[in-house]
Amino acid sequence: MQHTVSLGLEPGEDIAGFWRRVAAVCAQWLAGQGVAARDAVLLLPFAQQIAPARRAWLAQGGWQPRITTSNSLASALGPSTLPAPEQLSGDPAIDAFTADRLLADQSWVQPLKRSSPRDYRVALARLVDTAQALARAAAQVPPSERPAFLVAARERLAALDAGPGLLERALAQVALAWVAADDRQPATDTLFTLQPSAWLWLRAGGPDPLAQALLDRAGDVPALVLDADLNLDQAWVGFTPAARVEEAVAPDFEAHAQQAAAATLQHLQAGRRPVALLAQDRVVIRRVRALLARQGVPVHDETGWTLATTPAAAAVMALLRAALAGGALDDWLAWLKSALAADWDAEALASLEARCRRLGWRHATQLDAATLPPADGAVWQRARRQLTPLAGSARSLGGWLAALSQVLGGLGSLVEVEGGEALLNALWISRNPWAGSAHEHALAQTRLRPDEFLAWVDETLEGAQFEPAAEAVSAEVVITPLARAMLRPFGAIVLPGADAATLGPVNPQAGLLADADAAALGLPSLAQRREAEALAFAQLLRAPVVTLLRCAYAGAEPLPASPLLERLAGAAALAGLSLPPWADERAPHVPEARPQSRAAAEAGGRLPAALSASAIESLRNCPYQFFSRVLLGLREADELEQELSKRDYGTWLHAVLQRFHEHRGDDDDAALQAAAQAELALVDEAEFLPFSAAFERLRPLYLAWLAETEASGQRFAAGEVDRDCRPFAAPLDGVVIKGRIDRIDEAPAGTWLLDYKTGDAKALKEKVQARLEDTQLATYALLSGADPALQAAYLVLDDGKGVAVLPHDAVSATALALRDGLQADLGQLRDGAPLPALGEGRLCDFCEARGLCRKDDWA
Repeated sequence: MQHTVSLGLEPGEDIAGFWRRVAAVCAQWLAGQGVAARDAVLLLPFAQQIAPARRAWLAQGGWQPRITTSNSLASALGPSTLPAPEQLSGDPAIDAFTADRLLADQSWVQPLKRSSPRDYRVALARLVDTAQALARAAAQVPPSERPAFLVAARERLAALDAGPGLLERALAQVALAWVAADDRQPATDTLFTLQPSAWLWLRAGGPDPLAQALLDRAGDVPALVLDADLNLDQAWVGFTPAARVEEAVAPDFEAHAQQAAAATLQHLQAGRRPVALLAQDRVVIRRVRALLARQGVPVHDETGWTLATTPAAAAVMALLRAALAGGALDDWLAWLKSALAADWDAEALASLEARCRRLGWRHATQLDAATLPPADGAVWQRARRQLTPLAGSARSLGGWLAALSQVLGGLGSLVEVEGGEALLNALWISRNPWAGSAHEHALAQTRLRPDEFLAWVDETLEGAQFEPAAEAVSAEVVITPLARAMLRPFGAIVLPGADAATLGPVNPQAGLLADADAAALGLPSLAQRREAEALAFAQLLRAPVVTLLRCAYAGAEPLPASPLLERLAGAAALAGLSLPPWADERAPHVPEARPQSRAAAEAGGRLPAALSASAIESLRNCPYQFFSRVLLGLREADELEQELSKRDYGTWLHAVLQRFHEHRGDDDDAALQAAAQAELALVDEAEFLPFSAAFERLRPLYLAWLAETEASGQRFAAGEVDRDCRPFAAPLDGVVIKGRIDRIDEAPAGTWLLDYKTGDAKALKEKVQARLEDTQLATYALLSGADPALQAAYLVLDDGKGVAVLPHDAVSATALALRDGLQADLGQLRDGAPLPALGEGRLCDFCEARGLCRKDDWA
């Protein structure tokens, strides 16, 4: 007794007209069957379609059927049975713990768990995905046929025991056994016992297995299928469509987003509201939403976004990393400055951060409140006390969540932060599980180490969605997925991302099953999902106006149109039509030309009280950089990098050699090793391991060079020597040059000034050959009186090539030339000369003042 009526496109029909046609067809068919409409059930694809359907029935008059979706109807007929321990709960984060316990006795998976914990967690996630998908497929099968379905599924998986992918198949069999062992009745079982006066099913966007199963087994209950699906390739053949479909092609991402925002605004200005903005490309949609926000357009987002990207989640993860991830200062500072920050002393916090960056501290263990300024120390002590509940080793998941709740309770209301309420709900902090449920069992029985709890929170937040509350004002723009835009009364539809990379391709299954196996077990195959997307796309033709936008390039690669767009263009061509281009109504704005010339700062005769070798280098390389760094004192905040750099190795090596020469005994090798061990105790030995290996290669090379040098009569005299001088004549006699000389050696021919280097010897060699380009050794000589007998060199400590000495010939002559040049330059600055931006090439590539001098904007 199943009948099918096709509801194709009708000339001039809008969405309201379509729903009136649905109501009329249903009422006429029900009358013909002699059944009461009030006892019939009309099943729709999505809940968002219920309101327009009810309005159409209301306008028609008379009794309405029960208008709902299959899942909503099943929920309304009775509550679902709570999952017991070891049963599927539907919560991926909780089910992962159950899956881990199911695999605990399976010897074939233990090698993976031991060798690669990360791959094991991925396998657990895929196992849970597969089990939940199989449970959904089983729930769509009538209760009487479910045992046969499970037997057939078991036979299908058993037949695949040979060949590649054995681990995946074994995990899939565990997933199926997990589903089969669940003796609960799915909520959908009540639908198969329901006896309405008639079943009415609106099919749009592809098949609904549950609705199809209900109608196929309706027995004596009359059933009507309203087939609203459209053939995209034949949609316009034979008549002029009501929809105006327009296309726009943008040259790049930003133009693409701006065109989408402009198209949306044009529709609103034309009175076509609300506008559906389809979230096919979430990256573009984020940019479009920001552009619309600038115009004050109310937007309601039905898709939401990953909970992990909200301010609340970022703050909680920063807090947990600070407490549980090893104590990196970057994590502590991220928490202290996050949305969860308490009423810290802002000035003291800024001072504490500046101190950490200036001293290169990376770990919380390097901070001692007793050695900090009082205000800084108070902030640090309070922060440490705040996280005390999270200190300790392994505990139950419930214990971790109770401790986290206690910490959050002392930091103010997280609910006031965007995403806070959803986070508390997702982490089971603001709600309690039912007694005897799988959730209660998991919270009480699952024991986690600190790193495992941190990973669980991260994965839970990544897997949860955050949907902002709808604005009080009726939204003029609704962001929604393509499928949920079907048959809704939108004034216009804007679809950014109508390209071959975004619209048309379908991602493979996330679980453990191959596509053919998934299809055989009742799960959607790639072909079915691809066809469902095409059918949903075809439904856009019922809207008054559809604007399809795409980007012509993905980076430097050409990006063709979506196959669905090409099929639509082909359908239009069959009807003798074409897709018109979108008309951009924005008025072009030509900004007034304001060419920028080379920047030059005015210091007003100001001079620094002291100069270092690096300050002199800045003045010689680029006066504007000197103005920024020295006269203004501007600095970029140093990064508290987790990984040590070669610069850190150089600083450490300076300290090792200084300690070695100060405490040198009879055994040079033992003394150098002891110095290295003493300095190694001040750094993270694990992080420093690559540099420790480099030092072990360098150690014999340095000792060999030292023995050879001392055989010639040269001896270490002093290291890390601070010196200053006043080399200038009046009126600059008050300017001091200060510096620290790495090493001073005494030799029969005179004094040697040495500077340790671990960098590129080639660049240093070029610098000392062009003597006037070398500022550092010339400054050393100036600090040492510029005695003609002075000698200076760079001591290059390369663990691969040995130790090299790169002498600067006649360094005192260079020093005097440097002094005379500085006397002239500083005199001009004192007289008010400008400081132009003269830097070029690599000097500018990493200059922090580049944004100030506007080098990139010069004409």
